[in-house]
Amino acid sequence: MTKVLAFLVSLPGLAIIGVARLWQLGPSAIMPPTCRYSPSCSQYAIIAVRKHGAIKGGLLALWRLLRCNPWGGHGHDPVPD
Repeated sequence: MTKVLAFLVSLPGLAIIGVARLWQLGPSAIMPPTCRYSPSCSQYAIIAVRKHGAIKGGLLALWRLLRCNPWGGHGHDPVPD
């Protein structure tokens, strides 16, 4: 029963990572590179979810997406510890 519970708890994080990977393999693969930040927002989301879990990592990824605009910053922006 514990393996089932562990799997259910990990589902939200896997879903976020899955969406980011679909973006990387789909639209991002055919569009010209225009990322303002390094790592890209999708890679940032994957790292954040793996490092902090679905809730905090998802919020960090969302905040990064909101900052990715013409008036936002640019350059190296690693996932915080």
